[in-house]
Amino acid sequence: MKKHLTILLTILSFWSFAQVDMSYYLPGGLSYNPDIPTPKEVLGYHPGEWHVSHDQLLYYMREVAAASDRMIIDEIGRTYEGRPLVQITISNPVNLANLDQVKADHKKLTDPSASGSMNTEEMPIVMWLGYSVHGNEASGSNAALITAYYLAAAIGAEIDEMLENSIIILDPSFNPDGLHRFSSWVNMHRSHTINPDPNDREYDEVWPGGRTNHYWFDLNRDWLPLAHPESRARIARFHEWKPNILTDHHEMGTNSTFFFQPGIPSRKFPWTPDKNVELTHKMAAFHAQYLDDIGSLYYSEESFDDFYIGKGSTYPDVNGSVGILFEQASSRGHAQENDYGILTFPMAVKNHFTASLSTLASGIAHRKEFLDYQKEFYQGAANLASRDAVKAYVFGSAKDPVRNYELAKMLVQHEIEVYEIKSSVSKNGKQFSSGNGYIVPMNQSQYRLAKAIFETRTSFTDSLFYDVSTWTMPLAFNLPYAELGSKDFNTGMLGEMVDYPSAPTAQLVGEKGAYAYAIEPYGYLGFRAINRLLSKKVVVQMLHETHSDANRTYPRGTMIIPVGVQENKRAWIEQTIDEIVKEDGVNVYSLNTGLARKGVDLGSRSNTTMKAPKIAVLVEGGVSSYEAGEVWHLLDQRFKMKVTKLPVDRLSRDLSRYNRIVIPNMWGSLSDGQKKNLKEWISQGGVVIAWKNGGKWLSDSEITSVKYASRDDEEDEEKEEPLKAYENLDEERGAQVTGGSIFEAKVDLTHPLAYGMESDRMPLFRNHNLVMERSKNEYANPIVYTENPLLSGYVSEENLDRFKNSPAVTVSNVGRGKVITLADNPNFRAFWYGTNKIFMNALFFGEAISRGAGE
Repeated sequence: MKKHLTILLTILSFWSFAQVDMSYYLPGGLSYNPDIPTPKEVLGYHPGEWHVSHDQLLYYMREVAAASDRMIIDEIGRTYEGRPLVQITISNPVNLANLDQVKADHKKLTDPSASGSMNTEEMPIVMWLGYSVHGNEASGSNAALITAYYLAAAIGAEIDEMLENSIIILDPSFNPDGLHRFSSWVNMHRSHTINPDPNDREYDEVWPGGRTNHYWFDLNRDWLPLAHPESRARIARFHEWKPNILTDHHEMGTNSTFFFQPGIPSRKFPWTPDKNVELTHKMAAFHAQYLDDIGSLYYSEESFDDFYIGKGSTYPDVNGSVGILFEQASSRGHAQENDYGILTFPMAVKNHFTASLSTLASGIAHRKEFLDYQKEFYQGAANLASRDAVKAYVFGSAKDPVRNYELAKMLVQHEIEVYEIKSSVSKNGKQFSSGNGYIVPMNQSQYRLAKAIFETRTSFTDSLFYDVSTWTMPLAFNLPYAELGSKDFNTGMLGEMVDYPSAPTAQLVGEKGAYAYAIEPYGYLGFRAINRLLSKKVVVQMLHETHSDANRTYPRGTMIIPVGVQENKRAWIEQTIDEIVKEDGVNVYSLNTGLARKGVDLGSRSNTTMKAPKIAVLVEGGVSSYEAGEVWHLLDQRFKMKVTKLPVDRLSRDLSRYNRIVIPNMWGSLSDGQKKNLKEWISQGGVVIAWKNGGKWLSDSEITSVKYASRDDEEDEEKEEPLKAYENLDEERGAQVTGGSIFEAKVDLTHPLAYGMESDRMPLFRNHNLVMERSKNEYANPIVYTENPLLSGYVSEENLDRFKNSPAVTVSNVGRGKVITLADNPNFRAFWYGTNKIFMNALFFGEAISRGAGE
């Protein structure tokens, strides 16, 4: 009988899916203003019946805001695809009429010099409800429809009290491009008679899926790097308000239930105060009560952590706010079978709406405590700074102002105080001078965030991480930097505070009408400059030896534009040089003779002629969409280069229009025809750049002879091991995961892949355990991990031993072509500017590597 009842309830629940209306979602006992349109009145369907597309979501938000005196809607930015990023500010009409003053008063809580006079008794709390940063975790944005209606239309003393005592920022879609992509997929596959079979095409999106933004980036990892317009707009508004609470609504596996924070206690980021966790626990009691009331299953303090501060639920924690992650089991469409019967989309939407209400209720109940916590968070910064042996960080490259600018820009966007260098600073053999670097003092209100960005950390209370274990920004940018202690630092070193750094400008050094022009290989955007010329078939020579004239010495990798051999292009070349110095941040030097005072002449046989890269990056077929997207973004957005996104299954076709193929991390295998065609293409002079499993894929396909080390377990097998406890299985295996750490490598600065690098040591980011073996040709491994490589982050002792002295790069000869195999992804999340250099050198200089330096 019980079994039949369960089946009947499941059928009724499923049948009710098509019948839900607003009464399914909204709490009882309230009346609603009939002048406020419901989603159905605007969109033609109840939430959950279809997946809302971004344009529909935007349309409803504008309509409900126009009808309500409780709402103001703002556009704060645009996505890559031109979709508006909107936010709705919600409160009572009195607060909204005085919004600028309310905002200014609230912001004073984060200013230690002003917060002492602020009385939090009467201040409204600021709560930010943010939905669906992953576009295919769509129940969040669909719940935003109901949240907006509820806050605009609900009538009663309770809602009046809430609106009087709060400012609510409703962010209906963190990721409009991804949400729109996903809604198109599931709606185009929705049947009139909903089929919950997990094998149905509705529940299995095509590559790359709707999770990511236009360039296939996970925007939930971009709160710190700020590589994308969605994140930059959001962070600007975050610091405009400095909310007390920020929610981040997600989805997880279909066979899960509902998660709310706190996360795993041992995996809290060390600079997050304990008071933050205490407040999170107080909020959790409200989430549990509200979910109990609707009969939903849930859990907390499992699975997820609060360590990486670049996520939506953790970035607030180092900014005096409390970030809350919600994870709802995903129907990934309109209804799908799971371990509990059938998970309907309306059910998922209802849980997120309910958690929105519990968030608001907890914020109101503990309003003064949240406000006081924020005030104390920033007042405590001076005390933390006084106890820190590091009084300031200084960074900067004298040879690449673009990387200096990009890091300074990132810091300023996070409201970290950054200063120009007033006079030269010397530390640890590094020289930092005015105009070539910046100083970040630690005695500032953003102490915790600044410390988190600059520090290195190799000691941890837990060996498992949900995301990366480190993100030291000057290492990611491969910029010289130093810690300044009390003996090194004084405020007299500080020049002007940087409101927003000026984009670097360059100049033509010398006069036009030159014999030749030179661009040195140091500048980050030097290849953008050179590609302007190569794409128009201008002859550009590359120096493999140094060249000195009367004015300076030009290093290996300097790119020479000899005008005399292409005289009919002089006017166009010199016009392009004007664009280069104005837009690319690299100096161009005039040379009046080809004769060297020292080193090689400009006509030396050692020089090589460069070719314009014609690039394809593999996509689909097991390729990581994240890493393919990183290549696409880098070349398209930063270097303004054409790149073809080439599906793996087209490797059997004619590849002659390309001379470079990029193979990111991937899983899969080649057909015999694809293998033969790719190998023939390389043999005829093509260059492949591959990394991680992309490199192993080529090795397994016998296109290269690169060998990968396997774990040597023979010694362990001979030992008598104690019986292992099943309960420790996940923890023990998880401890062997290298989820994201920074390691040091030795670099051969005379090698083309290292042209333009300033030091023979460089940081590399690694988030995997693949290890290449050393080549028999000692010249084929120009970048190698050091003997003691760990700079920052977690790695097990076993894996650290495997990484030591292993190759970071292997160069292979295949006929007349090359395969450049990198151990690690050089373009990670668009903020590893330092290792972008290896990748760009491989694209532009890889063809010129001597065959004698390949295995």
